[in-house]
Amino acid sequence: MDRLKGKIAMVVGAGSIGAGWGNGKATAVTFAREGASVFCVDRNAAAAEETAGIITGEGGKAAAFTADVSRAADVEAMVAACLKTYGRIDVLDNNVGIAEMGSVVEVSEAEWDRVFAVNLKSAYLAMKHVIPVMQKQGGGSIINISSIASIRHLGISYVTYATTKAAMNQMTRTTAVQFARDHVRVNAILPGLMKTPMVAHSAGLAASYSAGDVEAMWRARDAQVPMGHMGDAWDVANAALFLASDESKYVTGIELVVDGGVTLKVS
Repeated sequence: MDRLKGKIAMVVGAGSIGAGWGNGKATAVTFAREGASVFCVDRNAAAAEETAGIITGEGGKAAAFTADVSRAADVEAMVAACLKTYGRIDVLDNNVGIAEMGSVVEVSEAEWDRVFAVNLKSAYLAMKHVIPVMQKQGGGSIINISSIASIRHLGISYVTYATTKAAMNQMTRTTAVQFARDHVRVNAILPGLMKTPMVAHSAGLAASYSAGDVEAMWRARDAQVPMGHMGDAWDVANAALFLASDESKYVTGIELVVDGGVTLKVS
């Protein structure tokens, strides 16, 4: 439908940790299928190249870039490379995230600092360097991938993940207000219980749900959802597509919940 025709989209976390479709990978491909040229960023070079290869293999436009977006120098280089390649940045999708299990009593200081650097500092650095670009060109759309863990306790002990995502929500709101007059829109997506490679590869989550049995974890997570099943990466990608497109040109500062009704439940 060419909903993003002519737009340049930077997807941070565009690779996938394993076989299948993670949120960033699906989002990058969805953006390309809707006409965007996609700058695929990931810490894993092979994963970024894989996503870019899928896009170009379908006749789309994509470039891959390797960066650790918890590092300021890498983020500066990432933005400079995108501008050199495409000349502008219309969409920024911040899709990086990790989860370390444990409560405030259990998690180590090193783990706390690492999760904050990856989940929150990365989005701060990306916005810090992309917003001035968007201001100069007359606007843009920023999409921060948060989680329903930011607004609900889901029965899983991962305080670092929940806290960083809650902070991301507030950073999204305040940034949206501050740059609204520049036509820089900033929104968050709050995915619920999703069936993605990141979840499948999280030994801590599988241990918390089902003593390490991944298939049992899938069944338990399905049972938590009012719709009766988890979502997938394409559900997140389609929400991001709306926020990236001009269809949402009057939408900023929202938290778009994509969860099959989980957060509507009392328990």
